[in-house]
Amino acid sequence: MAIETTQSDFRKHVKSYLDQATDNNQTVLVTCSHQKTAAVISKNRLNALINAVTSKKNSLDYAIARDKLIDMHILSEDPLVEHNADYWNQFRNS
Repeated sequence: MAIETTQSDFRKHVKSYLDQATDNNQTVLVTCSHQKTAAVISKNRLNALINAVTSKKNSLDYAIARDKLIDMHILSEDPLVEHNADYWNQFRNS
């Protein structure tokens, strides 16, 4: 669940909010003037999101990105898949 704060409070406690984003994999939502909102996330989290949306589905890069997002609790865990030769061969053709 994201942490929500105001721009003023974010400025006062910037170190604490940045620590939460980087150390605890939290998303910090900062409401600015005119009700616009910005999100603060860690570089690792951003890279995992970018990799997931830019990777070809069913590729090894996509599977790795999904695993990282699951580890970060952004996505729920996938159902168990039988790890036989056919499963692993699907990634070689990508």
